[in-house]
Amino acid sequence: MSSNLSGTAPDSRTNRAPATVVPPPVEPKWMAVMSLALGVFGLLTAEYLPASLLTPIAEDLGVSEALVGQAVTVTAGAAVVSGLLTASLTRRIDRRVVLLGFTVLMIVSNSLVALAPNMFVLLAMRILLGVALGGFWSMAAATAMRLVPAPLIPRAVSIIFSGIAVATIVAVPLGSYLGDLAGWRSVFWAATALGVVTLVLQLFALPRMTPQNAARLKTLWSVLIHPSFAIGIVGMLLVHVGHYALFTYIRPALETMVDVDTSTLAALLFAFGVANLVGTLAAGWLLQLSLRLTLALMPLLIGIAALGLALLPANQGMSATLVVVWGLAFGGVSVAWSNWATLTVPDKAESAGGIVVVGVQSGIAAGAGVGGATFGLGGVVAVFWIFGVVLIASALFITLSVKNPGRHG
Repeated sequence: MSSNLSGTAPDSRTNRAPATVVPPPVEPKWMAVMSLALGVFGLLTAEYLPASLLTPIAEDLGVSEALVGQAVTVTAGAAVVSGLLTASLTRRIDRRVVLLGFTVLMIVSNSLVALAPNMFVLLAMRILLGVALGGFWSMAAATAMRLVPAPLIPRAVSIIFSGIAVATIVAVPLGSYLGDLAGWRSVFWAATALGVVTLVLQLFALPRMTPQNAARLKTLWSVLIHPSFAIGIVGMLLVHVGHYALFTYIRPALETMVDVDTSTLAALLFAFGVANLVGTLAAGWLLQLSLRLTLALMPLLIGIAALGLALLPANQGMSATLVVVWGLAFGGVSVAWSNWATLTVPDKAESAGGIVVVGVQSGIAAGAGVGGATFGLGGVVAVFWIFGVVLIASALFITLSVKNPGRHG
């Protein structure tokens, strides 16, 4: 074991020296961490933009809004494939170069979408964005391990993933506003400019990072059959299915169960987004106290909030509090599970990150699907109490079954 970690002994089976395991830095590279957060923000903002620009894009390109909506679907599909394959396909390349390459793909995608003469070109460029998104996301937590000392990894990951929360808050409303003001193509040019700024910052901030423990396709299988990892992935899927079954129907839930008007609804959704950002940043501190506590506490709070919205008498003040609790709790979910994955199999962190990307995307799809079926059968109240119970049960499952990896917890 020790000879493998040293990186000095040759591998007799392959006649090739194994990848060197580089120890974490003594001093944190916070500017590099911030450059990754900006990259996540830019990628997620670009992913969400078509949702706010469906009508003007459809009118300009002469297609249906339903077809434009597929721009989000193809991005997510490409992200799943990229998340799984990035570690193995780029196993010999400096990780700095790989990350910069994904940022370049984002720039190319956004600029060519802005110039797209037809829907075929637009969808092709959205696939390119998905490749960048899935690959960048799968490497994020593993890269954090290379940029900061071990005790600061949870904080670094929370900062990187705060880009998701910020994109969730600003992408749709800002995209819609700018689209009305200057046209949908101008919005994608603005996203291109954001990508250029991100690339410049990353060029200056990211250090060289030689590949470690080069991954192959079979590495994905070895990660999946790791007993602790396999059990944890079940818990992660339960949490994401439960959350997205609820979140898909947050608007009709607030409109019917709480009876809010349009302006109040917008305020509550904005409050949810802000709380989500705060929860993402706070998760870094909570993770340093206990990883398993964080993993279990997040779905427990979301489940309680969902049951409260479904079963308590309608009250806007109470409902606003529950929505904020929900947003705070979900803000920590991606951070916690990404930390858990990399700490469970630290020697295969990038492959683990790719599996997490696939798990999250699968949870989104499954949650929306089963939530929709439940909504059709029993209405929005049934969705909220059933999946509130599912989330509380997932918290119990995590508490009893998911182990604390490494030193955290």
